[in-house]
Amino acid sequence: MSTAIAFDTLAYAKRLKAAGVPEAQAEVQAETIVDLMEERLATKLDIDVVRRDMKEIEAGLKRDIENVRRDMKEMETGLKRDMKEMETGLKRDMKEMEVGLKRDMKELDASLQAKMKEMELRLTHNLTLRLGGMMAASIAIVAALVKLL
Repeated sequence: MSTAIAFDTLAYAKRLKAAGVPEAQAEVQAETIVDLMEERLATKLDIDVVRRDMKEIEAGLKRDIENVRRDMKEMETGLKRDMKEMETGLKRDMKEMEVGLKRDMKELDASLQAKMKEMELRLTHNLTLRLGGMMAASIAIVAALVKLL
């Protein structure tokens, strides 16, 4: 992709020779600089290619971000729907429990009322028998006292 960078190796080598560098060393140095420039330096074309690639990557990332946002919105909508359904179910279950508890409480109340009535009748019966027994004993004692006196 890179286009060769214009570098006049002959002119460079001549300048080195003029400065006192041996000819073989000047030529090797010029060739080495060209190799380094071709391997390491980026041309305007290289930079333009990188910019284009970066724009493509950026566009792809923007699409990906939009996809993630859309997916998150769908998830949010689904979660809200699920939560609403759960809330409705919980309210229904709580209402059923309330009805069941009220029914159980009425049954318990009726059972307690019946047991209390039964106990009241037994207590009344027992007290009547005792009172009757005490009255009979009292009459017998009074009759015995009347006979003795």
